[in-house]
Parts: sequence; structure tokens; C-alpha cells
Amino acid sequence: MSNSHYYGLILAGGRGTRFWPRSRKSRSKQVLEFFGQGTLIQQTVERLKAVLPPERLWILTNHHLREEIVRQLPQVPKKQILAEPAQRNTAPAIGLASHILYSIDPDSVLGVFPADHYITKPARFLRLVRPALKAAEKGHLAVLGIRPRWPETGYGYIEFSPDFRFGSTKPSKVLSFREKPDLATAKKMVAAGNFCWNAGMFFGRASVFIESLRTYLPKTATLLAGLPSFGHRRFQQQLVEVFPRSENISIDYAVMEKAHNVVGLAADDIGWSDVGSWNAVYELLERDAQGNAARSEALLESSSGNYIDASGKLVALLGVKDLIIVDTADALLIANRHAAQRVGDLVKILEKRKRDDLL
Repeated sequence: MSNSHYYGLILAGGRGTRFWPRSRKSRSKQVLEFFGQGTLIQQTVERLKAVLPPERLWILTNHHLREEIVRQLPQVPKKQILAEPAQRNTAPAIGLASHILYSIDPDSVLGVFPADHYITKPARFLRLVRPALKAAEKGHLAVLGIRPRWPETGYGYIEFSPDFRFGSTKPSKVLSFREKPDLATAKKMVAAGNFCWNAGMFFGRASVFIESLRTYLPKTATLLAGLPSFGHRRFQQQLVEVFPRSENISIDYAVMEKAHNVVGLAADDIGWSDVGSWNAVYELLERDAQGNAARSEALLESSSGNYIDASGKLVALLGVKDLIIVDTADALLIANRHAAQRVGDLVKILEKRKRDDLL
């Protein structure tokens, strides 16, 4: 049985622009199904339920996605699926959730999880979530790091004390947080052996998060402290007035890099991916002998390394390689698979052209 003071916050406000044209404002990455086992947010709720049952989950999203998330997650109380009045990054989001939970349960302990990650070994993942929540219950801020598999420049890193062990359920002291490095620095950190990727999973008492924001982000903390308790008739109205005035900053920058009571657990192999691009989806799917991954009917001749997603029609490829092909009712994406991280640039162009019909 899980501790009744443990709560989960699932952050689901992102737009997922690198998954255009499938991902749109009202159908973003976290509510899409990539692997045939439910959408990413449905999988997130499912793997947490042994420790954090749905009735103790809170979800922060945006007004474009809230209705779809409510539809996909009937097991989560509707009132606990909130639309932020404005996108203000993770520090104000965690501050808001901490304010709400503290007003409901002053002993609440909060685990924060992204809605759009993929974990193939949930039992090994939960084996680390439990001690992270216990460390938070004791007053620490805790973080869960991922063992680096290559010198990635797109992630932040967590530096652990030298006595840590990958997969250990004993928390270790966190020495520092490092922002996204250049390749040479990333190689050095991976070689050092005591750095993990920062996957954006944090744990703390609601009261500790509130106090930390009061210390390190006083403007936002003061704004949130002025909100009435959750359920008060003026809560929503004041949230709309106050939240957009919060600072737009991550919890990493605002608190974790400065706090002195941070510990962490370093995951070994939990099958983690942040599913950051169409190429990441390609890497996670089964592929044929020529390295092609098809999620719809395909005829492939002298072609290799391609990703195809075009339901309702046959895609025939001849003599091509390393393509991403994603077809929807109103848009077709054809891109080099190695340029997958730049798909979001196409969304920026569409925004400049005011093509709201394609966003």
C-alpha cells in the first residue's frame, strides 16, 4: 500500500513541435500514441499507479490539451487536471502544485514527472521512485538521474558524489547541476563516471518546495502565496490574474542548482527515453533487416533506415534511405532522419506565416 501523503504531479504543458505534423496544439506529443500501448500520458499514469494511484495524481497542462487529457484519463479526478493560464516553465508549475497540495494536506510529499517520457522497465523505475519519495519525506529535495548512454549535448547533467552507485536505492548527495554542455564537455562528464542525464523528475515535500521558492524565487513565491486555497470560489479567477506574472524559469535554474539539501538516485537500465524527436521513435520501434520502421503499410525496395507513418495508404519507397515520412489529412512531412531535431523549425515558419490551420 502506498503512503497516503504521497502525490504525483505530471507536467503536460508542452507543445511537442518536433512531432509536427502529428503533434498540434490540441493533439500534442503527450496525448499521442507511438508504441501501441496507450498514449504517452496514459503510460505515465499506468506505470505510477502502484506507488501513486490516479486519485492522488495532479496534472498541469494548457487549455488546448485539457479536454483531451480529461478524456484520456477518466481515472484521474477531473478537478485535478488543471490548465495553466500561461506557460511559465517548471518552477511556477511546481510552486502552484505545492501550494494546492499544502492547502489540502500539509504533510504532502510531491513527485514530479514529465508526461511524455517512455520507460520500458517500470518495475525498475518504481524501485527508485519509492526511496526518492522517502528521502523527500525526510526533508530533502531529491532528483532521479538517468545513466548516460552517450555524450548527449541536448540534456542537462547531474553530478553525484563519488560514492554513488547506478541502480542503488540509497540516495547520494548531488554536487551540482550542469546545463546542456558542448560535445567536448559532455564526453568528459560521461568519462568521469559520476554524471547522469537530468530527466526532469523531482521530489520534495510541498512545504519544502514552497520554502525553497520563497528563498530563491521570492517574486513568484509571493504571487502564489496570495492564492486562496484550492476549491475556494475565487481560486480560478485569481490564478488567471496571478500565474502569468510568475517568472518563466525551470525548477533546475530557480532552485535545484542553488539548494544545499539535494540528494539523488541514479537509475541503471530502466529503458528510459524522452522521445525527443521522430528519430527517437524510429530508434524505439522494431525495424526490418534494412533498418526500416513502418507504422503503416509500406512497400520498400532498395531502401534503408526509413521511418514511415501514413495510415490509410500504401507508401512505396524505391532507392531512398534515412527518411522520415509522416502523413496526416492536411500535411505531409518528408525529412532526413538525421535532421529530426529541426522539425520544430518548420513550426516556427508556419507561425510566422500565420498558418494557424496547420498548428
